[in-house]
Amino acid sequence: MSGHSKWATIKRQKGVADIKRGLTFTKISNAINVAVKKGGGITDINSNFRLRLAVEEARANNMPKETIERAIQRAVGGGAGAVEEVIYEGFAPGGVNVIIEAATDNTHRTTSEIKSFFSKEGASFGRPGSVSYQFKQLGSITVKKGDKSLDQIFELVSDSGAEDIEDADENVIIYTSPLEVAKVKDKIVGKGLEIVGLELIRKPVVLVPITNKEKLQKTVNFLHKLEELDDVQKVYSNLDVYQ
Repeated sequence: MSGHSKWATIKRQKGVADIKRGLTFTKISNAINVAVKKGGGITDINSNFRLRLAVEEARANNMPKETIERAIQRAVGGGAGAVEEVIYEGFAPGGVNVIIEAATDNTHRTTSEIKSFFSKEGASFGRPGSVSYQFKQLGSITVKKGDKSLDQIFELVSDSGAEDIEDADENVIIYTSPLEVAKVKDKIVGKGLEIVGLELIRKPVVLVPITNKEKLQKTVNFLHKLEELDDVQKVYSNLDVYQ
């Protein structure tokens, strides 16, 4: 009986994992689609840096080659079901600024869903430009420390074109200009560092702490639930999570 229960639990967990994996593949496919369009229809990853990042993320998540190619062809073909990028701005419970990057084949539906979510959660939906000035667009390259210190990694990447470096426990985050991220990444690999993450981000200029535990938890829950919405690709906030 106990063996049966254990197997049932494993099956349930696998089902949840499969659902999450499917959602991840859908979001990455949409990111590839948007990257091709933003890159003027260029499907060569060596000439379209945003597509290169999306494809590398797809590979890191074990997306099959055929699925990647279908996503690229879907972007080239356009027509019904074509996906476009939409940016939303607003204020989460607790007053922190939020930017949402979404990818959708129906802008009206996605806008309505996100507005409704904000209203239900006691957040404020903002106008374009209401919070974006509080964030800086950057390339983010995460590398493993391994047996190296932060100072040693800084020395290795100081001449690579990186703009900033940040300690992240077992890893180090290297920030670059969005247009330089692919070039900097190649230089870092050449220095023998192991890359565990690569993406374009919106980094907050100033972080906002929330000292009230109840408000903090409500804000964190809001951000997590926002990330889980189907059309949402990425969520950025200026919440100080290290307070």
